[in-house]
Amino acid sequence: MGILNITPDSFSDGGRHRDAERAVQAGLMQIAGGAGVLDIGGESTRPGAAVVTPEEEWQRIGPVVRGLKQQKPEAVLSIDTRNSTVMAQALAAGADVINDVSALTHDPDALPLLAGERCGVVLMHMRGTPATMARHAVYDDVACDVVRELGARLTAAIAGGLALERLSVDPGLGFAKNTDQNLTLLSRLPLLANLAAVWFWVFPGKG
Repeated sequence: MGILNITPDSFSDGGRHRDAERAVQAGLMQIAGGAGVLDIGGESTRPGAAVVTPEEEWQRIGPVVRGLKQQKPEAVLSIDTRNSTVMAQALAAGADVINDVSALTHDPDALPLLAGERCGVVLMHMRGTPATMARHAVYDDVACDVVRELGARLTAAIAGGLALERLSVDPGLGFAKNTDQNLTLLSRLPLLANLAAVWFWVFPGKG
């Protein structure tokens, strides 16, 4: 997976891809280098990140999504967003996957929207919001608690109309978890298999 953060403040590549054409070229280079999926985000979700409106988020990533699809129609694009309006515009522009760090809890319109689509959906574990998540890093057993909470989100997604084969899960390393909790969770990732979630990306129409 290649990562393209079209933001000024992401911890990894913030500010490097603010220009849409430069971002498109970076994405094409990642594909040429072997990336099977490009994950594109327009809102930083690092601790303390500034809030971005859905309108600004789409203004950032829209030209990149359209540019990549124009130059590389077969590219598989994952959109990192928690806002339903951004999801809708990205899917209309050809995106293949919605990657929601809130596991569809942030925007009440997200689940009904995605239930009517065919895209893959990633549900990530997080507590609180990017601004508050650090204070929620308290667990009885981090691995079991993450599995239990992701299971509740899978249940809600399926009840809301998303077929299981469209869903993937992300344990959310670094989101409402400190370093020791991240390491513990990494060492116990097989517990996630209890969710019976899909362990590969599903791209309808991509073969």
